[in-house]
Order: sequence, then structure tokens, then C-alpha cells
Amino acid sequence: MGVRFRAATAGVAGALVALGITELAHGLLPSSPSVLLSVAQRVIAATPGGVATQAIEILGSADVPFLISNVILVTLALCALLANLSLTRPFAALAGVAVLAAAALSAALSEPFAPPLATALGVAAAFVTGALVARYLLARFVTATPGADEPETAEPVGAGSVRSRRAHSAEGVSVDRRGFLLLSGGAAAAGLAAVGAGRLLGGGSSAASSPARLQGAGPSGAASAVQTLPSPPAGASLDVPGIPPLITPARDFYLIDTVLTSPRIDRDSWTLKVTGEVDNPIEISYEDLLSLPAREADVTLSCVSNEVGGGLVSNGRWTGVLLSDVLEEAGMSAEKISRASEQLVGRSVDGWSSGFRTEIAFDGREALVAFGLGGSELPVKHGFPVRLVVPGLYGYVSATKWLTELELTAWDFDAYWIQRTWSKEGPVKTQSRIDTLADGDEREAGTIPIGGVAWAPHRGIERVEVSTDGGDSWNDARLADQLDVDTWRQYVYEWDAAPGEYTIQVRATDGEGQTQTRRESPSHPSGATGYHTVDATVV
Repeated sequence: MGVRFRAATAGVAGALVALGITELAHGLLPSSPSVLLSVAQRVIAATPGGVATQAIEILGSADVPFLISNVILVTLALCALLANLSLTRPFAALAGVAVLAAAALSAALSEPFAPPLATALGVAAAFVTGALVARYLLARFVTATPGADEPETAEPVGAGSVRSRRAHSAEGVSVDRRGFLLLSGGAAAAGLAAVGAGRLLGGGSSAASSPARLQGAGPSGAASAVQTLPSPPAGASLDVPGIPPLITPARDFYLIDTVLTSPRIDRDSWTLKVTGEVDNPIEISYEDLLSLPAREADVTLSCVSNEVGGGLVSNGRWTGVLLSDVLEEAGMSAEKISRASEQLVGRSVDGWSSGFRTEIAFDGREALVAFGLGGSELPVKHGFPVRLVVPGLYGYVSATKWLTELELTAWDFDAYWIQRTWSKEGPVKTQSRIDTLADGDEREAGTIPIGGVAWAPHRGIERVEVSTDGGDSWNDARLADQLDVDTWRQYVYEWDAAPGEYTIQVRATDGEGQTQTRRESPSHPSGATGYHTVDATVV
């Protein structure tokens, strides 16, 4: 085993120990950020918009694992190089470690609400410990004549011996190949175990997994009554196996973010600013927000990156204050919208932004500054304590999570995803999905229910049709009652199926009489189009 290979192994082992300590610190103190995810987040922020969009299109849901894996691999490679550098230029290697530590600390401190002292101490402890582990392996088990790169041998001291004295080593003790691999492997395993423990502790906090039920009161007990909705009528749901529930449970609501770890926000210190071209810029607290008239609203949200037939769409019962009411507190109204205030920009605590036309907040739809989902406070990953919910718009232009600011500005401002080459407007396209059959399914001849959901938020669904012959003919499906024009609608077509091979498609017509297009297009830049299609065999 060559000296340089041993040095690289020592550097990797030290890096894994350092990584384990930072992740364990994050798990024990959730307000202390994950250094690994913080670095990956800075890579995302620094990636040019066009490159980011291409990566999403190529990698799909694998984009985040790909990014994190590459951050880890690059870090391990750098540490291996620094360990080799230390054989001949120890001070230069030490300087390199310091640069890595400074970069990690800078990334971690850029996270919202990161405690400076705890974060700095955690990063320092991790890098010092990792460097000492690597140095121990280097000094005790790798030391060689400067520049030596040949395999080394050790004189046995007896059966089973792993140690020997090396004549040329001023620092003395060496081990054989097996002993070295056991020691470095043990250090690496300890680091990986710490990573696992940290992720387990950090992901299992009650704030993340068990949002509190809404009590209708703010931190001081003062709140207005919430205008609640009755339970959905029985006719709004179809009892057909495979069709998703009318209201998506919060735990099953689709999730897609630009953040790799959700900000942990103290709602008692949270505030929302309304700024820009308004008569009365304001800053309101969580308690102030709950003192305004609140209501429940059933709204279907979908992601612009959802493929035809995909699962990035859910229907929730949200609780919040009308966005128009919040804007009116700042002196804004539909009549006061000007060129300087025609865009409403939402900003998150992490700097993410979305933007849509201000008039949408006043056109009668139930756009909410939301603080609840499914009768409970928002889950952390869905925007706790407060987020925006705007029916009829894709999330990338409207659904700001961890909301901290609303700014009225001109239309020429480009928010986060617009800078990354996505469309400026973002209205949700009319879509439908087959849920009771999957591509390649085999079913017995007879009555086969073809069902699922269709959605066109703020326009509603008037008709759903199913084709079993690849679009040559269409059959009207039976619709559940429309819960709300802002929600999806369930449908089913009872198909009397004979044996054969079939291509099944679905299409929907919205409340404005527009039928979804069969023209296929990708999600970028304004949402995917086409008919959801599955091939099935009937025997």
C-alpha cells in the first residue's frame, strides 16, 4: 500500500469524522444548521439559472441527491489532496484546511437564524477533530521519507503482530496494511455513524413531524374567530379504489423546494413586512395576523414541474387571512394599483422570491396568507409559521413558504425562478390524471373503473372524458360534485372491457369551456401539457 494512498485514506477518514460531528451537532441542536446542506445550498444559489434549469430537466427528482453526493465527493477529494500535501508542505496543507473550515462556516452562517456562536464552535470542533484524526493516522502510520511513494513493509514482531519500528521514521510506530485499514475504516465508520445519528435526531423533532392543532388564538390568546368550512359533502367524493382522497392529508401533501433543509422559525419573533409602493408600509406579528378575520379555504396546489399524470399536485384545506385584507392594512387596494405596484413579490426568510400580478390578490379568489393546513399549524416543511396560498397559480410564482415580506413593485422585477428562465405569469393549466390504472397493468375482462382527478384551480372542472382507443373516440366520465372551483374534482368511467390491448387517455374541460390540449410539451417553461396516457391489457 503506497504512502500517497495511505495519506489520501487518512484525509478521507478525517473528513468523514468532521462531517459526522457537524451533522451530530445539527441533530442535537436543530437551530444549528447542517454544514453539508448549507454548502450544497450555496452551490444552488451560485449556479446560473440556465444551468440549474437544465439540471432539473435532466435529473428530475434525482437532482438533490446528485448535488449532495457531488458536494461530499469533492470535499473528500480535497481532503485527500490536502493530506498528501501535508507529507511535504504541512503548513500549506494546514492553510488549506483553514480555508475549507472558513468556507463551511460562511455557508452555515448564511442560513436564516443560525446561532453564530454555536455554529462557529461546532464547525471549529469538527474541523479540528477531523484534522487531528488525519494527522494521527499520518504521523503514526504513514510517515515516510519525503517524496517516497513505494509500498512499505514492516518487520513482524511475532504472530498476529500489527506494529513495528521503522528505522527511517522519527515518529516511530507503524502498522501493517490490515491494521491501517482497520484504524482508518473505524474512524470513517464512526463519522458515518455520527452522520446517521445527526440526521435521525434532526428529522425527528416534534416541530417537524407533529404540528400543533390550531386553537384559534395567538401567543397571547387574542385572535379573531376562524370562518370554518363544513365537512365536504358525501357527493364530492367517489368511493373508487385508487382515486386519491378529496382532501390530501398534510403528511401526504406533495413537497418540492429550493431549500435543502427547512428554516426553523420562532413564530413569537416572526414578523411580516408589507413594503414597496404602498401608502402605509407595515410590519405585523403572528399575533397581529391572527387578530384579522381568518377563514378556511379548499385549494389545490400544483408544481409547474409536474409531468402529465405526475404526483406533484395535492388538495388541501388551508387556514389563513385573505391576502387582500393584509394588503389593505398597508393602504393598498385594487383601485390604487399602478405600474409601480403591479407586481406582488413574496419573500422567504431564506431570500427565495416569487411574484405575480397584484390584481390577482383583489379579483375575488381566496388567496391566503396561510398559517394552517388540515386544521393544524403549518408543518415546518410546508412553510411554518406563515406562507402564501394563491389559487390558480403554479407554486413557483406564488407559493412563498416561510413568508417574511410582501413587496409591491413594478412588473420588471424578476423573481427566483423567472431569473432561471421559467415563464413570468404561471397560471395553472387544465389537467387530468388516471389513478386507478397504471401503465402496463393487466386486468380481467368485465367492468373496469377508470378514475382519478382533474383540476383547473379558480376555473373549476365541468367535464372529464375517457378514451380507450388512443383518442379515436371519447366517453363522458361520471363526476363527483365540485367541492370548489379552486379544487380538483374526482371522476370515474365504468368501462365494459373486452380482452385486448388498449391505450387509455383522459382529458378535462374547465369551467370556462376550454378543453385541455393534447399537444405534448415539457414542464419548462410554463407547465407540461398533453393527455395522460396508460397502456393496459385486458385478459
